[in-house]
Amino acid sequence: MEWFEEWFDSKYYHILYKNRNDEEAKSFIDYLVTEIDLKKEAKVLDLACGKGRHSQYLSTLGYHVKGVDLSKNSIEEAKKLKGEHLSFEVQDMRNSFAENEFDLVANLFTSFGYFDSLSENLTVLRNIENMMTEDGCFVIDFMNVEKVIRTLKADGDIDIDGVNFKITRRIEQGNIIKDIHINDKGEKFHFQEKVQALTIDNFKELINKTDLIIDKFYGDYKLSNFDADVSDRLIIVGSKW
Repeated sequence: MEWFEEWFDSKYYHILYKNRNDEEAKSFIDYLVTEIDLKKEAKVLDLACGKGRHSQYLSTLGYHVKGVDLSKNSIEEAKKLKGEHLSFEVQDMRNSFAENEFDLVANLFTSFGYFDSLSENLTVLRNIENMMTEDGCFVIDFMNVEKVIRTLKADGDIDIDGVNFKITRRIEQGNIIKDIHINDKGEKFHFQEKVQALTIDNFKELINKTDLIIDKFYGDYKLSNFDADVSDRLIIVGSKW
């Protein structure tokens, strides 16, 4: 089992990340749909949607949204969200499950680079290309690896809902690895997050192997210009040739 299948289906994943900033997520979506001029009733694919917070908000803005994720538990939670034009299903982003269907394919909140090889990243990009309409666009919201590596905190310790999380971070073989040691009232567990340390140049190289075009890089959720020294995010917006 790959690390993300085990970790994302664990209840501890949802405990650790329970306090994500929903208002920031909504603000980001507002900036994004304005910037790309996404027309009302457009069809949107939220690729690796988690529990569906971005999907739900997009649907409230009038878009027809499908959220997909590999985690069965996340999709079960997402399906509790109500929306007339909102649906969820379990899918692996390494598989293409539609063709020329979506006006926007959005991969948000560092949901890229989870795999063991660069070739799998290329497969995901080609699937994104295949699932977009001819005049559609894509968004990949990734971390700014250069800043993350410079400011990486090695250790952390946090208690949430009576559960203790001891977190260690390291760079190893081109991956940013987070080990998560859990103590839940004496029961101990270990999970790991492993994300490829993809730089802006890595993304350019990968995308150049597809028929996708990079239109703009942004550096935060207010869509400021990207600066490798200071930006928190690397947000890529693009289209098809």
